[in-house]
Amino acid sequence: MEKKEQSLKALTVMLRAAQSLQDVMKQDMVKYGLNPTEFAVLELLYSKGEQKIQHIGKKILLSSSSMTYVIDKLEQKGHIERKPCATDRRVIFAHITDKGKAFMEEAFPLHEEMITDLFSVLSSEEVETLIPLVKKVGLTAAEQSTKNK
Repeated sequence: MEKKEQSLKALTVMLRAAQSLQDVMKQDMVKYGLNPTEFAVLELLYSKGEQKIQHIGKKILLSSSSMTYVIDKLEQKGHIERKPCATDRRVIFAHITDKGKAFMEEAFPLHEEMITDLFSVLSSEEVETLIPLVKKVGLTAAEQSTKNK
């Protein structure tokens, strides 16, 4: 197979795999009463601690208008709370609540197990090989995207 055909085939396989992974992840998160974005925000706060709301959107690749909606939803569910910055009125932090921590302590290990099961078709060596290869393609695509703006 020539390089162009290989590249097209690789892209198709990656996109289909990514879509299938997203579908499974979404189904898993719905079991917890969250959408994937809400789960990502909660996981970030659970693992990294309090974050500026503006920075959360950048870390999980979400627009600021969508970020407000997600933060509102998580706040309504009692998983997070907003905390104003003591030194800068323009800055607001998102802080995971005790209820949010308890939720993640129960849900995250199950979610992590599901992810482990998805990759169980690969050996540890195959996963170690996969990570830098996919990252390399992703970084090249990101670089190209930046050039085209």
